[in-house]
Amino acid sequence: MNVNSPDLPLLLLDNSNMISVLNEGEFRCHNLTFEEARAILETLDVDSILRCFSNKDLENVIFDYLGVARKEYRYKSIRNMRVGQDALVFKLYVTPSETQPVIHVDGVEAKKIWNTYVYCQLLSREK
Repeated sequence: MNVNSPDLPLLLLDNSNMISVLNEGEFRCHNLTFEEARAILETLDVDSILRCFSNKDLENVIFDYLGVARKEYRYKSIRNMRVGQDALVFKLYVTPSETQPVIHVDGVEAKKIWNTYVYCQLLSREK
């Protein structure tokens, strides 16, 4: 990972906007453990990170499941990564639930219908 400067902030991406930043150039991408993703986020100052997605569920993944202290990352829509810029990509993978238990809470019935998985990748633009 490159040391991000204010001119090259770390981008936080999701499934859909990852595709949009791959317009041109050469990229390197590799999977990260949750611990590695957490360490990257905790190492950088909030001003050197841009959130490029608006999905509140994904924010909950970052803060609640990765155990990162809740921060207000600045939002910006990005179409192209710059050479030397890095991005943390949070990919959601949703599958139908094989078991569909029904629960009752406060007189209301609820049924599990999906399994949601998340994994992290580091994307870097090299050229």
